[in-house]
Amino acid sequence: MTAKPPRSIKCSAAHGTACAAAICISLLSGCNVGPKYVAPAAPAPPAFKESSPAAYSAAPPGTWQPAQPQDAVLKGKWWEMFNEPELNPLEDQLNIDNQNIAQYFQNFMAARAQVSEARAGYFPTVTANPAYTRTSAGTAAGGTEIGTGVASTGRRTTFNDFSLPVDVSWAPDLWGRIRNTVREFQYAAQVSSADLENERLTEQAALAEYYFELRGQDALQDLFNRTIEADRKSLDLTRALYETGIDNDEAVAQAEVTLENAEAAATGIAVNRALYEHAIATLIGKAASTFLMPVKSLSTPLPAIPVGLPSQLLERRPDIAAAERTMAQANALIGVEKAAYYPTLSLTGSGGFQSSNISKLFSLPALFWSLGASASETIFDAGLRKATVAQYTATYNADVAAYRQTVLTAFQQVEDYIATLRVLSEQIIRQETAIQAAQRYLDIATARYQTGLDPYLDVMTAQITLLGDQQTLVTLRVSEMTAAVQLIQALGGGWEVTQLPAASQVTSNR
Repeated sequence: MTAKPPRSIKCSAAHGTACAAAICISLLSGCNVGPKYVAPAAPAPPAFKESSPAAYSAAPPGTWQPAQPQDAVLKGKWWEMFNEPELNPLEDQLNIDNQNIAQYFQNFMAARAQVSEARAGYFPTVTANPAYTRTSAGTAAGGTEIGTGVASTGRRTTFNDFSLPVDVSWAPDLWGRIRNTVREFQYAAQVSSADLENERLTEQAALAEYYFELRGQDALQDLFNRTIEADRKSLDLTRALYETGIDNDEAVAQAEVTLENAEAAATGIAVNRALYEHAIATLIGKAASTFLMPVKSLSTPLPAIPVGLPSQLLERRPDIAAAERTMAQANALIGVEKAAYYPTLSLTGSGGFQSSNISKLFSLPALFWSLGASASETIFDAGLRKATVAQYTATYNADVAAYRQTVLTAFQQVEDYIATLRVLSEQIIRQETAIQAAQRYLDIATARYQTGLDPYLDVMTAQITLLGDQQTLVTLRVSEMTAAVQLIQALGGGWEVTQLPAASQVTSNR
């Protein structure tokens, strides 16, 4: 059997030109004239200075220290480490109903929508403009029919015109302008996501701080209630001694002043407590008029907070993640502006059907079409493109500086709050010793007054000293708890950079 020769494939000149153009467009679409993004280095120290064993070498026993091992990190609902049953549901409700968080969430959703808007530039634009026109034309008797040059005796002619045109236009992304625009908005959406998490952490920390401040006011109220009760007993004692002739009216007046001052101070505590209660209500999305917090004194022991390593901090703070994504966004914007140096290509096409008879609208004779292409290039712009690229390059460099400053600030805040907790815990230990001494001073002064050895002024002085020391201790404990919250916030809470949505996840609005 004789083999048949292979059939030759012939391409017309038009077909070959179209193939070549398609290949060129595909190759040019792979070009990206923007700079490649590389995150700048942010060197981290090997360890936090204030958490080293040397920082606690001279501290008294019982001084607060970070949790071990040093590479431990916070996880999940960080506020649960305080073992406050009333705080946990408040934090859960805040994550749902806080209006600042809701606002940042909607900002994130808007940023995601912008990604989809930018991606629309990849695809052609198709428009349809169906139309129907009915025209009536006529001539006077003995005249000429309009458009025909034929004599007429006076009649009217009606014309119908049905059309269904479709126009298509497409500008191929030859130099990466659209790709860099999409990346810019993707990075902007990631920045918005990190801002959302940073705002969430800020609101969570504010709620915990207000909670411990309110509990501190409850502790002060309990302290003043006990003090007022003791002052009343002292006043009863001075009156009894005065009535028996052992003491004088001056001692009674001094006891009355001490009691009245304590009662006035106790009344003022209610103001601060109400303000903290109202602030908590606002944070959890409730009207202040409908929210009440039960009274409970501050008794929470300070937990051992895992500090971890400075290098881990770069992956755990949402504000650092936002600053890094801002740099990537600025870098993509440089690519968008650099693409303006190169020509743009536009492909257009139109087609459709047009007929005077609707029954023949979709017939072959009614079909029409056209194809076209155009290119444009800016020849002279008086340095506009160069200045624009220089502007966005400077913006990128500024974002690099802002990122490094954010990292440095993060290291500083962690060191600050570790030192604050260590010093406060030492101060609390010494303040407790001072209270024991003040109580002994009051006991001695009271005993000597009862036996007539010393005047009541000594008792009053001892009472004021003890009350002041006790107030200081409550204030120190509140400061210690709020500093612990601030340290957790400085460590990024339980957030990790792996929770930041990837570029593909911020593309879809679903």
